[in-house]
Amino acid sequence: MDFGFTEEQLMIRDVARRIAQEKIAPSAEHFDRTGEFPLENIRLLGENGLMGIEVPEAYGGAGMDPISYVLAMIEIAAGDCAHSTIVSVNNSLFCNGILKFGTEEQKQLYVRAIAEGREIGAFALTEPQSGSDATAMRCRAVKQADGRFVINGKKSWITSGPVAKYIVLFAMTDPDRGAKGITAFMIDTTKPGFFRGKTEPKLGIRASATCEIEFQDYVAEAHEVLGTEGEGFRIAMGVLDAGRIGIASQAVGLARAAYEAALAYVKERKSFGQAIGSFQMIQAKIADMKCRLDAAELLTLRAAWAKANAERNGGRYSTEASVAKLSASESAMFITHQALQIHGGMGYSKEMPLERYFRDAKITEIYEGTSEIQRLVIARNETGLR
Repeated sequence: MDFGFTEEQLMIRDVARRIAQEKIAPSAEHFDRTGEFPLENIRLLGENGLMGIEVPEAYGGAGMDPISYVLAMIEIAAGDCAHSTIVSVNNSLFCNGILKFGTEEQKQLYVRAIAEGREIGAFALTEPQSGSDATAMRCRAVKQADGRFVINGKKSWITSGPVAKYIVLFAMTDPDRGAKGITAFMIDTTKPGFFRGKTEPKLGIRASATCEIEFQDYVAEAHEVLGTEGEGFRIAMGVLDAGRIGIASQAVGLARAAYEAALAYVKERKSFGQAIGSFQMIQAKIADMKCRLDAAELLTLRAAWAKANAERNGGRYSTEASVAKLSASESAMFITHQALQIHGGMGYSKEMPLERYFRDAKITEIYEGTSEIQRLVIARNETGLR
């Protein structure tokens, strides 16, 4: 098995690392404290091809592969988890679905603007009363005689919702058909009938703006349907497979940042006349963190490889994506907890980034499918039982 990377993969990784270290990490504390959206940094990422890593150059992207995406996401997340959340949504949830199911016109109109970093995209599936149970959605799109759709309803926890120009929306067009009655739409947030709620005051990833959105007699044209009517649930589930690789990558980058901070600290911090890294209990923590980190990274790269293989030869990669997402997110939570514990009181202080890493890590176990949902996906795929 070849664990080497191509020259192109290393190039985009290095570009992401440079921006993360020079621009993102130094500003992370400010954006976390203020909750401001880091628009200037996101524009810079877009200018360097990082908002459309797997998007073909014909649509304004970098034209790279899933491995490149993982490598870049890890570096961005190591700089700041909130920035990587914005990057993940644009790449995995927004662009991916349109590239797979959109028309040529939709790709040129929506994907190019997002991939180049000129606009921000979002993905609207979750509702106030339905999170993991996406088929229970109440947002309705009623088809008119002229082929247009009138949309009414609410969506919640929409990442980048406060700043998004375009949104991939999932709404029920035929409630009697359940999951097969869901349709995907391309939404232009500048059109009448679209409203944004307050920005959510979150525990972590605070620079990633999140809000509730509402539709009141919003009119979607027939050409704004993504895919075909009734195909929305299939589109959403396929897109979430890709999204889970993005979140796994994010978790790996965040965990790496926490691990590296802990490793440096145990070499410098003295207690009882020696570096605390010489104490066996601390060494055990370092060993456990290293094993979790390496395993999470390799499982995430395997999922990216499976995605690339599926794109070439057909098939699914949902199990690999869920395994990576579950393992990486729980490892991130474990590693950030251990890193904070190693730092003691200083880890609890806002003067150091450890407490931010700890707060940011929790969301990786929740969004784009909770850990509980990942376990269901994995077990059902393995057993064939529902």
